[in-house]
Amino acid sequence: MNRGSLILVAAAALVDTEGRVLIAQRPTGKSYAGYWEFPGGKIESGETPEGALVRELEEELGIQVSMDYLRPLTFASHTYDDFHLLMPLYVVRQWQGIIAPQEHMAVKWVRPVDLKDYPMPEADIPLIPLLIEALK
Repeated sequence: MNRGSLILVAAAALVDTEGRVLIAQRPTGKSYAGYWEFPGGKIESGETPEGALVRELEEELGIQVSMDYLRPLTFASHTYDDFHLLMPLYVVRQWQGIIAPQEHMAVKWVRPVDLKDYPMPEADIPLIPLLIEALK
C-alpha cells in the first residue's frame, strides 16, 4: 500500500439493553493483533458504508442488522504510517441473532466509560468520549 492510500471502513457501536458497548479483539496475524476495536470492516467498491457494515456484522459476528437500525454518530479520520483511515461509526441497538465471533479472538461487552481501559487502534480512541456522551 502506498503511503497516503485511503482506506474506507465502517464500524458499529453495538449497544445492549444495559448500555454496554461491544468491542472485538483483533486476531493473531493481523495488524494490531490483540487490540480491541468496534466491529466492522472495509467498504468494498460499489458498497455504501451502511451496506458494508450490515455485511461485515453478519460475517464477523453472525448477526443480521437492518439498515433502518444504523444510527450515524461520528467518524474517525486518522493517518497511520502507510495509509489514511476514514471510518464512520454507527450506533446499533437492534439486531437479530446471537453474537458469536467469527473472525475475532474474542468479544466483550464494556461500559462506555471503561473503553479507555482497553488497548485500541489510534483511530478508535477519539471516538470514545463522543460515544460516552451520546449514550448518557
